Amino acid sequence: QVQPVESGGGLVQPGGSLKLSCATSRSIFSIYATGWYRQAPGQQRMLVTSITNEGRTNYVNSVKGRFTISRDNADNTVYLQMNSLTPEDTAVYYCNSFSSPSKDPLTEVLDPWGQGTLVTVSS
Repeated sequence: QVQPVESGGGLVQPGGSLKLSCATSRSIFSIYATGWYRQAPGQQRMLVTSITNEGRTNYVNSVKGRFTISRDNADNTVYLQMNSLTPEDTAVYYCNSFSSPSKDPLTEVLDPWGQGTLVTVSS
C-alpha cells in the first residue's frame, strides 16, 4: 500500500480557483473509484467528489457546478479543478480510492491516508 500524494493547495481569495493533483499508485483496473475528500477545522473528513473507473462522477451539492474531478489514466493522476471558491471550502483535501460501490468510501479506502493539501480561501 502506498499513500496517495496530494498537491496544489494554497491560499486563494474568494472567487478564485485552484487545481489539485493526486498521484496514486492505483491503476483504474484495480479500483472502483477515486475520490477527493476534505476535512475542515473541527469537522470530520467528508467525501466531496468521486470518479469511477468508467468515468462516472458524483459531487456533493455544495460543490456542484464549481468543482470538476478528472483523471489521467496514463499516469494514474486524479485532478480536482475548483472554481468560485468560498471560505467554506477551506480544508485539507485528500484523495483515496475504494474497490466497489458497496464499500464505505470513508472507512473502507484502499490506501493509507496521505498528508493532504491545505486549501485556504480568505481575503
